[in-house]
Amino acid sequence: MPPRLPEKIYFKIGEVSEIVGVEPYVLRYWETEFDLLKPSKAPSKHRLYKKRDVELLLDIKRLLYTEGFTIEGARKKLKESKKEEKNQLKLPLSEQKYKTALVKLKKDLESLRRLLS
Repeated sequence: MPPRLPEKIYFKIGEVSEIVGVEPYVLRYWETEFDLLKPSKAPSKHRLYKKRDVELLLDIKRLLYTEGFTIEGARKKLKESKKEEKNQLKLPLSEQKYKTALVKLKKDLESLRRLLS
């Protein structure tokens, strides 16, 4: 079972390294190998990973270390998974935008509720 991620918007590379269980240089290498992984950069040029990035890194680690995929095999597997997700969400574009907005609004409201309590 993957670790429960803290309720944060951004994670620094050291935090992500601890969560994923690999050294920071491994994370930086994976960024060069997996197009889906694109952490943003702070004005100070430090990497800022979103929760989605951390979840993707946990998937990459599982594919490489547990399931024994090569980098190329893991890359293909992740792209296939992404395509399957898109095919399952075959909503009209306007409905998809509303659904995405509602999910984001729900998360924002939950964060606000936690802050206020």
